[in-house]
Amino acid sequence: MNTIIAEVLRKLNRYKPRVLIGLCLILISHSNWADTLTPMPLRLTSDSISKIELQDWVYANKSDDIETLARLLQQPGNTWQKLNPKQPYKIGIENYWLSFSIFNPNDHLSRIIALDNPLLDSIKIYHMIDGDLVSTEIMGDTLAFKHRPLQSNIFLYPVQLKPGETHTFYIKIDSKGSIRLPLVLWSSNDLTQITETKNLFNGMQIGLLLAIFLFSLFIALASTSYSYSYYSGYVLGLTLLTASLYGVSFRYLWPQWPFMQQYIFIIVIPLTLGCSLMFTEKVLQLKYHNLKMLYLCRIMAVLCFSLTVIMPFINYSSALYILAFVVLTICTILMAFSLIQAFGGQRNAPLYAIGRMGLMIGCIITGLIYIGLFTPDMSPQTPIMIGLTFEVLTMAAVLALRYNDERKAKFKIQQHALAQAQRLRETREEALRSEAENNEKLEQMVQDRTLELEMTLRELNEANQKLTEQNTIDGLTGIKNRSAFDRRLIAEGRISRRQQSPMSLLMIDIDKFKDINDQYGHLTGDFTIQVIANTLCEYLKRPTDLVSRFGGEEFAIILPCTDKEGALLVAEKIRRSISELAVVHNGHTISMTVSIGVSEATIDSDQHPLLLLEQADKALYQAKRSGRNKVCSYQLETDQI
Repeated sequence: MNTIIAEVLRKLNRYKPRVLIGLCLILISHSNWADTLTPMPLRLTSDSISKIELQDWVYANKSDDIETLARLLQQPGNTWQKLNPKQPYKIGIENYWLSFSIFNPNDHLSRIIALDNPLLDSIKIYHMIDGDLVSTEIMGDTLAFKHRPLQSNIFLYPVQLKPGETHTFYIKIDSKGSIRLPLVLWSSNDLTQITETKNLFNGMQIGLLLAIFLFSLFIALASTSYSYSYYSGYVLGLTLLTASLYGVSFRYLWPQWPFMQQYIFIIVIPLTLGCSLMFTEKVLQLKYHNLKMLYLCRIMAVLCFSLTVIMPFINYSSALYILAFVVLTICTILMAFSLIQAFGGQRNAPLYAIGRMGLMIGCIITGLIYIGLFTPDMSPQTPIMIGLTFEVLTMAAVLALRYNDERKAKFKIQQHALAQAQRLRETREEALRSEAENNEKLEQMVQDRTLELEMTLRELNEANQKLTEQNTIDGLTGIKNRSAFDRRLIAEGRISRRQQSPMSLLMIDIDKFKDINDQYGHLTGDFTIQVIANTLCEYLKRPTDLVSRFGGEEFAIILPCTDKEGALLVAEKIRRSISELAVVHNGHTISMTVSIGVSEATIDSDQHPLLLLEQADKALYQAKRSGRNKVCSYQLETDQI
């Protein structure tokens, strides 16, 4: 036995280095397993602090192709790793899974899980208690704001914990924008207080930007200044971007339109840059100091406005990278412009450069936070928002200085203008005296010309009366035309309405007139129309009666103060007389007949005469359908045929 023990010890001494290395590897792998396979739950009691940063208990799954919880639960433990809060922020990610657990040993607790990034597209929270799935919540700015379980700018999920329960959460995140995941466990009271404070500061910043926008807009409208117009557009763009970054726009401006949240940044950022470039051109007065800078500013502005149209059709993550490059490039160029102009002695350039420098510093700090080189206890958007606010205030000061300079320049111009006005006033008084003398001469000449003009106007009026009368006569038949008929119809309708007297209309159409034209020619047809017009005039004895050519081979007759029986009698006489005519033209004897429609009524409204005309036309149509060469009066049944 002793021999065996000695042999074992001899072998252990022989392989001692290898054994030590193996033990170290086992310890290291065990440490890794501790981070991947056995995540420790957060132990929560009533004595726990009210704000707990969850990064130390959050694990992330390394796979990026898992879309369902069932498949996720089938993954081995080594696919999970502890979330590194100092890792660089990403732009655009899919199927990103997080998990953490909370154990409540002996208290009834109420907590709220807060995910303070209002720009995430889709968040699915799977809530399990002791291994059983109890709820699934879907949030994100691709859904309407009302779908959030708690109405807040950020994403909140309330949790009720009973004694002895272990709550496990699996969170699936899909987003095209920045992936920043500040998970915090809050008590409701403390969350309300910190939210109110945060909203106060956010509201103050947005309110300040909005006040500056309105002020510059009113000045732009009042002064028609391009500088203030571009500045107001620039500040409005920054206001929208700031409100969108804080989740305020989605909550209050377009809560039912999630698609706005998807495109607001890639549309507003290039527009804001374009306005900033145009504002720079005006405020630095590049038109007078440096034409190359002027042309470069305008080219970049056109590029930015073009990107506004192009960006919605590009992949969102790629668009953000492009815009980040464009923003940094343009800010750097504008910084260089301002420094060059400042060293060149341009008055507004130094203050403009200070504002650009504040924005640049904010952009650099935000960039360092995103790539993980700088990890302060603040949101990565905070530095750039502070830089933007500082720049806006500085630019407002630049505009104020320029406005003051322009005011002084205008005052000098006004003084010069007043002196010129005095000289002009003296010259004008002398001119007025000369004008008064000339006016006396002109007045006499005007009186002479007025007499001549009155005589000419009298002759012109007589000619116009003749022309007006000619315009009411049909050129072929010599009777009234359609225009005269329409005016007379309205006038007689008003008389009938006023006197409550009946009025009758006759619509007359030559039967088979097309056959006459086709067989004997259009000249014969025209002669036939003339004969019928003369015949109609023979049967109208009263001066108030009117016969007119309605159009083509149709005629219309107005019979004021005529009832239905009288109108039918006149119509029958006309029909019989025309049927007995034997028209001779160019050696051809032509027999003709007409169909007549009669309507009668006492007019009771301004539209009634037109209705009476329509009824006469329907009666004419009935006469045509009944075999032609007939007189039909309008009956109610006519509308039903």
